[in-house]
Amino acid sequence: MRINLHKTLLINIILLMSVHAHAQRGTRVGYIDMNVILESIDEYQEASQLLDKNVANWKKEIELKKIQLKQFQDQLNTERILLTPELINDRDLEINDFASEIVNLQEKRFGPRGDMIIQRSKLIQPVQDQVMSVVKLIAEEKKYDFIFDRSSNVTMLYSAKNYDISDLVIKRINRQQRIQNKKDQLEVLKSKTSTSNN
Repeated sequence: MRINLHKTLLINIILLMSVHAHAQRGTRVGYIDMNVILESIDEYQEASQLLDKNVANWKKEIELKKIQLKQFQDQLNTERILLTPELINDRDLEINDFASEIVNLQEKRFGPRGDMIIQRSKLIQPVQDQVMSVVKLIAEEKKYDFIFDRSSNVTMLYSAKNYDISDLVIKRINRQQRIQNKKDQLEVLKSKTSTSNN
C-alpha cells in the first residue's frame, strides 16, 4: 500500500512538473516570406509565366477591339455629313453595342469572376496549397504556436531572422520535388523494361 502511495505521489509530481514546464515554454512564433518561397519553386514559375502570357494575350485582344472601336467612331465622324439622321442613329447604336461588348470582354477576362482569377486559382493554387501543407507540417514538428506570412497584409514591424522558417520550407518542398522526380523516373524505367520484355 505504501509503495502504491509513493508511486502515485511520484507520478503526480512528474505530471505537475511537465505541466509547469509546458506552461513556462511560452508562445513560439515563426514567419515565412511567401513571395521568396514561391519564387524558388519551378512549378510556380512555370504557372506564373503561363498566366502572364495569357494575360498579355487578353490585353492585346481588348486593345485591338478598342482600336477597332476608335476606327468605327472616326469613320462615323467623317461620314456624318453625308448620312441621314436615321443612319447616324443606327451607326451610333452599333458603336455603343460594340463598346459594351468591349466592357463585357474586360469583365469576362479581368473581373472578379473572370478568366484571370479562374486561371490563377487553377495554376497557382496547387503550389500555394503545397507550401501551406509544408508550413503546417513544420509548425507541428517544431511546435510553433503561430506562423505569419511576412509578405501578406499583416503588419510585421520587426522580425528576428532566427524566426524565419522560409528556408526550411523551401528545403522541404525541394526534397518533396526530388522524391517525386525519382519516383517518376522509376516509373519510366519500369515501363521501358516491361515494354522491352514484351
